[in-house]
Amino acid sequence: MIFWILVFILSIALLVKSADWLVESSEKIGLVLKISPFIIGVTIVAIGTSFPELAVNLSAVFRGTTEIVVANAVGSNIATIFLVVGLAAIAAKRLIVKRSLIDLDAPLLSVSTVLLLFMAWDGKIVFGEAIILLFGFLIYLLYTIFQRRGEYEETPEITEVLPSRVERREKVKLKEEKAPSVKLTFRDIFFLVIGIIGLVIGANYVIESVVNLSEILRISPVLISITALAVGTSLPELVVSIRAAAKKKYELALGNIFGSNVFTIFLIVGLPALFKPLVVDDITLKIGMPYLIVATLLFIISGISRRIHIWEGLMYLLIYVLFVAQLAGLF
Repeated sequence: MIFWILVFILSIALLVKSADWLVESSEKIGLVLKISPFIIGVTIVAIGTSFPELAVNLSAVFRGTTEIVVANAVGSNIATIFLVVGLAAIAAKRLIVKRSLIDLDAPLLSVSTVLLLFMAWDGKIVFGEAIILLFGFLIYLLYTIFQRRGEYEETPEITEVLPSRVERREKVKLKEEKAPSVKLTFRDIFFLVIGIIGLVIGANYVIESVVNLSEILRISPVLISITALAVGTSLPELVVSIRAAAKKKYELALGNIFGSNVFTIFLIVGLPALFKPLVVDDITLKIGMPYLIVATLLFIISGISRRIHIWEGLMYLLIYVLFVAQLAGLF
């Protein structure tokens, strides 16, 4: 069992690092091809932050363990709100919510969550529903490009937290301004290839370890996927949001959460469902979905008040502990 736990941890680390290599090299290639830094930011970088989850879910589909896909997505969104926002609120003592996040991002998060709930209600997500989710992803991408161009083309201070969508976009822009004649090197191609290979290998061994651990522990792989796997693939958002909150970069800390959850539902569930119908396990349907509803509602209500206080952060963490405890059958 210890061996497979180590494999699981190392595979998650490989996934996260490979996604980083892939995004960095793709940014450089985009600049060489004279693609706008803004477009690079809202496409390559934004999608790139979801590569670990996407790679894991596609691997799960091709290995026939499709119940892992929705469990991972639901668990990831629950963890992103209760765990990440909770810890960020504690780190910052108080989070201030920008009005545009509530006016624009909150409705998108609500719609995407309701769509997922509606589609999963019958215990499966099929090809036609996958098309609807991917169409939603396309709308979200176009909305980001056309509605936020003015906001994104401002040049905010480059923050010191780990790279997120916003930061990386601005760093790409800075690279282009300082080096207008960007040249493609062997190193860029090498890390692009290594990033892709790393994602494939990492995703394969993540699923292998989840399956083996579930057999050793005699539990459903869904339990591991909705908890450990969901948290593992959400680590980049966790680190970014906590460090951003500690530095009072509230928009970065919270915008990262909204965008991540919408992407997870539309793209990370939608794309795998194109290849095979996704099974929605009873654990995900009866425990995961209700907690996802509560998480989304509380997050939006907290956002409407324009403040997320430390006591709310503690409440979020407590609810996440209750979620894990219920999954473990403690009550």
